[in-house]
Amino acid sequence: MEGVVVGRVLIVGAGIAGCATALALDKAGVEVGLYEAHPDSGADIGAFLTLASNGMIALAQLGVAQAVAEVGFSLTSMRLTGDTGDEIATVPLRGHADPLTRYRCMRRAELCRVLQSAVVRRGIPIQHGARLDSVVEDGGDGEDGGVTARFDDGRAVEGDLLIGADGLNSTLRSLIDPAVAPPRYVGQRVFYGYATDVAPPSELGRIDMVRGSASAFGYAVSPEGETSWFARVSGERLAPGDIAGAALRDLLVPLLQRDATAAAGIVEATGDRLMVTNAHDLPAVPRWHTNRMLIIGDAAHAASPATGQGASMALEDAVVLAKALRDTSTTGEALAVYERLRRPRVEANIAASARLTPGRPQPSSDTARPQPSPDEDEELRRQLDWDTPL
Repeated sequence: MEGVVVGRVLIVGAGIAGCATALALDKAGVEVGLYEAHPDSGADIGAFLTLASNGMIALAQLGVAQAVAEVGFSLTSMRLTGDTGDEIATVPLRGHADPLTRYRCMRRAELCRVLQSAVVRRGIPIQHGARLDSVVEDGGDGEDGGVTARFDDGRAVEGDLLIGADGLNSTLRSLIDPAVAPPRYVGQRVFYGYATDVAPPSELGRIDMVRGSASAFGYAVSPEGETSWFARVSGERLAPGDIAGAALRDLLVPLLQRDATAAAGIVEATGDRLMVTNAHDLPAVPRWHTNRMLIIGDAAHAASPATGQGASMALEDAVVLAKALRDTSTTGEALAVYERLRRPRVEANIAASARLTPGRPQPSSDTARPQPSPDEDEELRRQLDWDTPL
Protein backbone atom coordinates (compact mmCIF):
# COMPACT_ATOMS: atom_id res chain seq x y z
CA MET A 1 0.00 0.00 0.00
CA GLU A 2 1.49 3.29 -1.16
CA GLY A 3 -0.58 5.64 1.02
CA VAL A 4 -3.10 8.34 0.25
CA VAL A 5 -2.28 10.35 -2.89
CA VAL A 6 -4.77 13.25 -2.58
CA GLY A 7 -5.36 15.94 -0.01
CA ARG A 8 -8.93 17.24 0.07
CA VAL A 9 -11.71 15.62 -1.97
CA LEU A 10 -14.98 17.41 -2.76
CA ILE A 11 -18.03 15.24 -3.42
CA VAL A 12 -21.08 16.67 -5.16
CA GLY A 13 -24.19 14.74 -4.12
CA ALA A 14 -25.00 13.34 -0.68
CA GLY A 15 -27.13 10.41 -1.77
CA ILE A 16 -26.15 6.73 -1.69
CA ALA A 17 -23.07 7.02 -3.92
CA GLY A 18 -21.82 10.28 -2.40
CA CYS A 19 -22.20 9.28 1.24
CA ALA A 20 -20.70 5.83 0.69
CA THR A 21 -17.73 7.37 -1.12
CA ALA A 22 -17.23 9.88 1.69
CA LEU A 23 -17.19 7.06 4.24
CA ALA A 24 -14.75 5.01 2.17
CA LEU A 25 -12.39 7.94 1.58
CA ASP A 26 -12.52 8.89 5.24
CA LYS A 27 -11.53 5.33 6.12
CA ALA A 28 -8.61 5.65 3.68
CA GLY A 29 -7.41 8.78 5.49
CA VAL A 30 -8.63 11.34 2.95
CA GLU A 31 -10.09 14.69 3.99
CA VAL A 32 -13.50 14.93 2.35
CA GLY A 33 -16.45 17.31 2.16
CA LEU A 34 -19.96 16.67 0.80
CA TYR A 35 -22.04 19.23 -1.13
CA GLU A 36 -25.73 18.46 -1.62
CA ALA A 37 -28.01 20.49 -3.91
CA HIS A 38 -31.17 19.84 -1.92
CA PRO A 39 -31.74 22.11 1.08
CA ASP A 40 -32.25 19.28 3.59
CA SER A 41 -31.36 15.58 3.60
CA GLY A 42 -31.87 15.15 -0.12
CA ALA A 43 -34.56 14.09 -2.57
CA ASP A 44 -36.83 11.31 -1.31
CA ILE A 45 -38.73 9.92 -4.27
CA GLY A 46 -40.53 7.44 -2.02
CA ALA A 47 -39.41 4.29 -3.83
CA PHE A 48 -38.02 1.15 -2.25
CA LEU A 49 -35.05 -0.85 -3.44
CA THR A 50 -33.53 -4.27 -3.06
CA LEU A 51 -29.93 -4.12 -1.95
CA ALA A 52 -28.06 -7.14 -3.29
CA SER A 53 -25.43 -9.20 -1.48
CA ASN A 54 -22.59 -7.43 -3.31
CA GLY A 55 -23.92 -4.12 -1.98
CA MET A 56 -24.05 -5.51 1.55
CA ILE A 57 -20.46 -6.76 1.22
CA ALA A 58 -19.40 -3.25 0.19
CA LEU A 59 -21.26 -1.75 3.15
CA ALA A 60 -19.43 -4.11 5.49
CA GLN A 61 -16.13 -2.56 4.41
CA LEU A 62 -17.53 0.83 5.49
CA GLY A 63 -18.71 -0.42 8.88
CA VAL A 64 -22.41 0.21 8.24
CA ALA A 65 -23.76 -3.17 7.09
CA GLN A 66 -25.38 -3.90 10.45
CA ALA A 67 -27.08 -0.50 10.61
CA VAL A 68 -28.41 -0.92 7.06
CA ALA A 69 -29.60 -4.46 7.77
CA GLU A 70 -31.66 -3.17 10.67
CA VAL A 71 -33.72 -0.74 8.55
CA GLY A 72 -34.69 -3.31 5.93
CA PHE A 73 -35.91 -6.88 5.89
CA SER A 74 -33.94 -9.79 4.50
CA LEU A 75 -34.64 -11.63 1.26
CA THR A 76 -33.24 -15.14 0.99
CA SER A 77 -35.04 -16.59 -2.02
CA MET A 78 -36.76 -15.56 -5.24
CA ARG A 79 -39.78 -17.19 -6.84
CA LEU A 80 -40.57 -16.63 -10.51
CA THR A 81 -44.11 -17.21 -11.78
CA GLY A 82 -45.77 -16.78 -15.16
CA ASP A 83 -48.92 -14.94 -16.18
CA THR A 84 -50.99 -18.02 -15.37
CA GLY A 85 -49.79 -17.95 -11.78
CA ASP A 86 -47.84 -21.18 -12.24
CA GLU A 87 -44.41 -21.35 -10.64
CA ILE A 88 -41.47 -21.41 -13.03
CA ALA A 89 -38.67 -21.62 -10.46
CA THR A 90 -37.71 -20.79 -6.89
CA VAL A 91 -34.03 -20.19 -6.20
CA PRO A 92 -31.94 -19.04 -3.22
CA LEU A 93 -30.45 -15.57 -3.48
CA ARG A 94 -26.73 -15.09 -3.15
CA GLY A 95 -25.45 -14.47 0.36
CA HIS A 96 -28.57 -15.91 1.99
CA ALA A 97 -26.61 -17.88 4.61
CA ASP A 98 -25.08 -14.80 6.27
CA PRO A 99 -27.40 -12.19 7.85
CA LEU A 100 -25.05 -9.39 6.74
CA THR A 101 -24.76 -10.48 3.09
CA ARG A 102 -28.43 -11.27 2.48
CA TYR A 103 -30.43 -9.22 0.03
CA ARG A 104 -32.37 -6.47 1.81
CA CYS A 105 -35.57 -4.67 0.91
CA MET A 106 -35.89 -1.11 2.21
CA ARG A 107 -36.93 2.41 1.38
CA ARG A 108 -34.30 4.31 -0.57
CA ALA A 109 -34.72 7.15 1.93
CA GLU A 110 -33.90 4.79 4.81
CA LEU A 111 -30.64 3.72 3.21
CA CYS A 112 -29.73 7.37 2.60
CA ARG A 113 -30.57 8.23 6.21
CA VAL A 114 -28.29 5.50 7.59
CA LEU A 115 -25.41 6.55 5.36
CA GLN A 116 -25.84 10.26 6.08
CA SER A 117 -25.98 9.55 9.83
CA ALA A 118 -22.70 7.64 9.58
CA VAL A 119 -21.17 10.55 7.67
CA VAL A 120 -22.21 12.99 10.41
CA ARG A 121 -20.95 10.71 13.20
CA ARG A 122 -17.52 10.60 11.57
CA GLY A 123 -17.35 14.38 11.42
CA ILE A 124 -17.51 14.64 7.65
CA PRO A 125 -19.11 18.00 6.77
CA ILE A 126 -22.24 18.11 4.57
CA GLN A 127 -23.20 21.42 3.00
CA HIS A 128 -26.85 21.54 1.87
CA GLY A 129 -28.31 23.85 -0.73
CA ALA A 130 -25.05 23.69 -2.73
CA ARG A 131 -25.87 23.14 -6.41
CA LEU A 132 -22.81 22.83 -8.64
CA ASP A 133 -22.58 25.53 -11.30
CA SER A 134 -19.08 25.41 -12.80
CA VAL A 135 -15.59 24.00 -12.25
CA VAL A 136 -12.05 25.26 -12.87
CA GLU A 137 -9.15 22.80 -12.99
CA ASP A 138 -5.61 23.99 -12.24
CA GLY A 139 -2.19 22.53 -12.77
CA GLY A 140 -2.55 20.58 -16.01
CA ASP A 141 -1.38 16.98 -15.77
CA GLY A 142 0.80 17.48 -12.72
CA GLU A 143 0.14 16.31 -9.18
CA ASP A 144 0.45 19.87 -7.82
CA GLY A 145 -2.79 21.07 -9.40
CA GLY A 146 -6.25 21.35 -7.94
CA VAL A 147 -9.85 22.07 -8.71
CA THR A 148 -12.27 24.83 -7.75
CA ALA A 149 -15.97 24.05 -7.60
CA ARG A 150 -18.34 27.00 -7.89
CA PHE A 151 -21.92 26.70 -6.65
CA ASP A 152 -25.02 28.63 -7.65
CA ASP A 153 -25.16 30.45 -4.30
CA GLY A 154 -21.84 32.11 -5.13
CA ARG A 155 -19.54 30.07 -2.95
CA ALA A 156 -16.30 28.64 -4.36
CA VAL A 157 -14.53 25.66 -2.79
CA GLU A 158 -11.04 24.39 -3.60
CA GLY A 159 -9.87 20.80 -3.44
CA ASP A 160 -7.50 18.28 -4.99
CA LEU A 161 -10.21 16.11 -6.57
CA LEU A 162 -13.89 16.70 -7.37
CA ILE A 163 -16.19 13.67 -7.46
CA GLY A 164 -19.62 13.85 -9.07
CA ALA A 165 -22.08 11.58 -7.28
CA ASP A 166 -24.91 13.75 -8.58
CA GLY A 167 -27.00 11.09 -10.24
CA LEU A 168 -28.63 10.49 -13.59
CA ASN A 169 -28.81 14.17 -14.54
CA SER A 170 -25.28 14.90 -13.38
CA THR A 171 -23.97 18.41 -13.81
CA LEU A 172 -20.37 17.26 -13.48
CA ARG A 173 -20.78 14.70 -16.27
CA SER A 174 -21.69 17.50 -18.70
CA LEU A 175 -18.75 19.59 -17.49
CA ILE A 176 -16.31 16.72 -18.00
CA ASP A 177 -17.66 16.03 -21.50
CA PRO A 178 -20.18 18.54 -22.92
CA ALA A 179 -20.73 16.26 -25.92
CA VAL A 180 -21.90 13.24 -23.93
CA ALA A 181 -25.37 11.97 -24.84
CA PRO A 182 -28.14 12.70 -22.34
CA PRO A 183 -29.87 9.89 -20.42
CA ARG A 184 -31.96 7.64 -22.67
CA TYR A 185 -35.61 6.83 -21.96
CA VAL A 186 -35.74 3.05 -22.24
CA GLY A 187 -39.44 2.80 -23.03
CA GLN A 188 -40.72 1.73 -19.63
CA ARG A 189 -42.55 3.36 -16.74
CA VAL A 190 -41.81 1.92 -13.33
CA PHE A 191 -44.62 1.96 -10.77
CA TYR A 192 -43.93 1.56 -7.04
CA GLY A 193 -46.28 1.17 -4.12
CA TYR A 194 -46.97 -0.19 -0.65
CA ALA A 195 -50.04 -2.13 0.45
CA THR A 196 -51.08 -3.26 3.92
CA ASP A 197 -54.65 -4.54 3.43
CA VAL A 198 -53.73 -7.47 1.23
CA ALA A 199 -52.27 -10.94 1.80
CA PRO A 200 -50.68 -12.13 -1.46
CA PRO A 201 -49.09 -15.57 -1.72
CA SER A 202 -45.76 -15.12 0.03
CA GLU A 203 -43.17 -16.54 2.37
CA LEU A 204 -41.07 -14.59 4.81
CA GLY A 205 -37.78 -13.67 3.12
CA ARG A 206 -38.98 -14.35 -0.41
CA ILE A 207 -39.29 -11.89 -3.28
CA ASP A 208 -41.85 -12.86 -5.89
CA MET A 209 -41.23 -11.96 -9.52
CA VAL A 210 -44.18 -12.24 -11.91
CA ARG A 211 -43.62 -12.55 -15.64
CA GLY A 212 -46.87 -10.90 -16.67
CA SER A 213 -48.39 -10.56 -20.12
CA ALA A 214 -48.12 -6.75 -19.99
CA SER A 215 -45.67 -6.09 -17.17
CA ALA A 216 -42.79 -7.32 -15.10
CA PHE A 217 -44.12 -7.29 -11.55
CA GLY A 218 -42.36 -7.96 -8.27
CA TYR A 219 -43.32 -7.87 -4.61
CA ALA A 220 -42.05 -8.78 -1.16
CA VAL A 221 -43.93 -8.89 2.13
CA SER A 222 -42.22 -7.54 5.24
CA PRO A 223 -42.40 -9.29 8.65
CA GLU A 224 -44.93 -6.61 9.63
CA GLY A 225 -47.18 -7.56 6.71
CA GLU A 226 -46.54 -4.61 4.39
CA THR A 227 -46.26 -5.50 0.71
CA SER A 228 -43.71 -3.50 -1.28
CA TRP A 229 -44.25 -3.87 -5.01
CA PHE A 230 -43.11 -2.59 -8.40
CA ALA A 231 -44.37 -2.94 -11.95
CA ARG A 232 -42.38 -2.23 -15.10
CA VAL A 233 -44.68 -1.42 -18.02
CA SER A 234 -43.75 -0.43 -21.57
CA GLY A 235 -45.23 2.81 -22.86
CA GLU A 236 -44.74 6.45 -23.69
CA ARG A 237 -42.83 8.65 -21.31
CA LEU A 238 -45.03 10.33 -18.68
CA ALA A 239 -44.52 14.02 -17.99
CA PRO A 240 -43.86 14.80 -14.30
CA GLY A 241 -47.14 15.23 -12.45
CA ASP A 242 -49.24 13.83 -15.31
CA ILE A 243 -51.12 11.41 -13.07
CA ALA A 244 -51.04 10.40 -9.43
CA GLY A 245 -52.85 8.36 -6.79
CA ALA A 246 -56.09 6.77 -7.95
CA ALA A 247 -55.37 7.66 -11.58
CA LEU A 248 -52.19 5.57 -11.43
CA ARG A 249 -54.17 2.60 -10.14
CA ASP A 250 -56.73 3.08 -12.91
CA LEU A 251 -53.91 3.02 -15.46
CA LEU A 252 -52.12 -0.03 -14.06
CA VAL A 253 -54.81 -2.39 -12.73
CA PRO A 254 -56.44 -3.23 -16.10
CA LEU A 255 -53.07 -4.33 -17.45
CA LEU A 256 -52.50 -6.63 -14.47
CA GLN A 257 -56.04 -8.05 -14.49
CA ARG A 258 -55.23 -9.86 -17.74
CA ASP A 259 -53.23 -12.39 -15.74
CA ALA A 260 -54.16 -14.98 -13.12
CA THR A 261 -51.69 -13.63 -10.55
CA ALA A 262 -51.82 -11.65 -7.32
CA ALA A 263 -50.53 -8.47 -8.99
CA ALA A 264 -53.84 -6.71 -9.70
CA GLY A 265 -55.13 -7.35 -6.18
CA ILE A 266 -51.97 -5.93 -4.62
CA VAL A 267 -52.25 -2.71 -6.62
CA GLU A 268 -56.00 -2.40 -5.95
CA ALA A 269 -55.27 -2.62 -2.21
CA THR A 270 -52.66 0.15 -2.39
CA GLY A 271 -53.73 3.50 -1.01
CA ASP A 272 -52.07 6.79 -1.83
CA ARG A 273 -48.54 5.42 -1.45
CA LEU A 274 -48.14 4.85 -5.17
CA MET A 275 -45.87 6.55 -7.67
CA VAL A 276 -44.43 6.18 -11.16
CA THR A 277 -41.11 7.12 -12.74
CA ASN A 278 -39.71 6.97 -16.26
CA ALA A 279 -36.86 4.45 -16.61
CA HIS A 280 -33.63 5.81 -18.11
CA ASP A 281 -30.11 4.56 -18.64
CA LEU A 282 -26.74 5.82 -19.85
CA PRO A 283 -25.67 3.40 -22.58
CA ALA A 284 -22.42 5.22 -23.40
CA VAL A 285 -20.36 7.57 -21.23
CA PRO A 286 -16.92 7.44 -22.85
CA ARG A 287 -15.22 9.83 -20.42
CA TRP A 288 -15.52 9.34 -16.66
CA HIS A 289 -12.73 11.62 -15.51
CA THR A 290 -10.25 14.38 -16.20
CA ASN A 291 -7.11 15.00 -14.17
CA ARG A 292 -9.10 16.38 -11.22
CA MET A 293 -12.73 15.38 -11.79
CA LEU A 294 -14.48 12.01 -11.68
CA ILE A 295 -18.09 10.82 -11.94
CA ILE A 296 -19.33 7.73 -10.10
CA GLY A 297 -22.58 5.85 -9.50
CA ASP A 298 -25.55 6.75 -11.68
CA ALA A 299 -23.73 9.85 -12.89
CA ALA A 300 -21.35 7.54 -14.79
CA HIS A 301 -23.19 4.28 -15.39
CA ALA A 302 -26.94 4.42 -14.77
CA ALA A 303 -28.77 1.24 -15.81
CA SER A 304 -32.49 0.71 -16.19
CA PRO A 305 -33.90 -0.86 -13.00
CA ALA A 306 -34.40 -4.34 -14.46
CA THR A 307 -31.43 -5.94 -12.69
CA GLY A 308 -31.98 -4.09 -9.41
CA GLN A 309 -28.26 -3.36 -9.07
CA GLY A 310 -28.07 0.44 -9.14
CA ALA A 311 -27.46 1.04 -5.44
CA SER A 312 -25.16 -1.96 -5.07
CA MET A 313 -23.01 -0.85 -8.01
CA ALA A 314 -22.65 2.61 -6.46
CA LEU A 315 -21.54 1.06 -3.17
CA GLU A 316 -18.96 -1.04 -5.00
CA ASP A 317 -17.72 2.14 -6.70
CA ALA A 318 -17.09 3.77 -3.32
CA VAL A 319 -14.92 0.96 -1.98
CA VAL A 320 -12.90 0.40 -5.15
CA LEU A 321 -12.25 4.13 -5.62
CA ALA A 322 -11.04 4.58 -2.05
CA LYS A 323 -8.75 1.57 -2.36
CA ALA A 324 -7.38 2.85 -5.69
CA LEU A 325 -6.51 6.21 -4.13
CA ARG A 326 -5.01 4.42 -1.12
CA ASP A 327 -2.93 1.91 -3.07
CA THR A 328 -1.45 3.97 -5.90
CA SER A 329 1.23 6.65 -6.05
CA THR A 330 -0.55 9.36 -8.08
CA THR A 331 -4.11 10.57 -8.51
CA GLY A 332 -3.93 9.97 -12.25
CA GLU A 333 -2.88 6.37 -11.70
CA ALA A 334 -5.64 5.88 -9.13
CA LEU A 335 -8.37 7.11 -11.47
CA ALA A 336 -7.03 4.94 -14.30
CA VAL A 337 -6.99 1.84 -12.07
CA TYR A 338 -10.48 2.62 -10.82
CA GLU A 339 -11.90 2.93 -14.33
CA ARG A 340 -10.11 -0.20 -15.55
CA LEU A 341 -11.65 -2.24 -12.74
CA ARG A 342 -15.13 -0.73 -12.75
CA ARG A 343 -16.04 -0.03 -16.38
CA PRO A 344 -16.39 -3.66 -17.62
CA ARG A 345 -18.58 -4.63 -14.67
CA VAL A 346 -20.96 -1.69 -14.73
CA GLU A 347 -21.29 -1.69 -18.51
CA ALA A 348 -22.17 -5.40 -18.38
CA ASN A 349 -24.92 -4.52 -15.91
CA ILE A 350 -26.23 -1.74 -18.17
CA ALA A 351 -26.36 -4.19 -21.08
CA ALA A 352 -28.07 -6.88 -18.98
CA SER A 353 -30.69 -4.39 -17.80
CA ALA A 354 -31.28 -3.18 -21.34
CA ARG A 355 -31.86 -6.75 -22.56
CA LEU A 356 -34.54 -7.26 -19.91
CA THR A 357 -36.22 -3.89 -20.36
CA PRO A 358 -37.96 -3.67 -23.79
CA GLY A 359 -40.04 -6.84 -23.51
CA ARG A 360 -40.97 -9.49 -21.00
CA PRO A 361 -38.18 -11.06 -18.95
CA GLN A 362 -37.04 -14.44 -20.17
CA PRO A 363 -38.38 -17.44 -18.21
CA SER A 364 -35.22 -18.39 -16.38
CA SER A 365 -34.43 -18.57 -12.68
CA ASP A 366 -31.92 -15.73 -12.85
CA THR A 367 -34.20 -13.25 -14.60
CA ALA A 368 -34.21 -10.68 -11.83
CA ARG A 369 -30.47 -10.26 -11.39
CA PRO A 370 -27.44 -11.46 -13.33
CA GLN A 371 -25.37 -14.00 -11.42
CA PRO A 372 -21.57 -13.73 -11.82
CA SER A 373 -19.45 -16.75 -12.55
CA PRO A 374 -17.44 -18.17 -9.61
CA ASP A 375 -14.26 -16.55 -10.94
CA GLU A 376 -15.97 -13.18 -11.35
CA ASP A 377 -17.46 -13.47 -7.88
CA GLU A 378 -14.07 -14.24 -6.34
CA GLU A 379 -12.45 -11.31 -8.15
CA LEU A 380 -15.19 -8.94 -6.98
CA ARG A 381 -14.77 -10.06 -3.39
CA ARG A 382 -11.03 -9.43 -3.69
CA GLN A 383 -11.63 -5.94 -5.01
CA LEU A 384 -14.10 -5.16 -2.22
CA ASP A 385 -12.03 -6.63 0.62
CA TRP A 386 -10.58 -3.58 2.37
CA ASP A 387 -7.51 -5.44 3.63
CA THR A 388 -6.57 -6.79 0.18
CA PRO A 389 -4.55 -4.39 -2.03
CA LEU A 390 -5.93 -3.75 -5.50
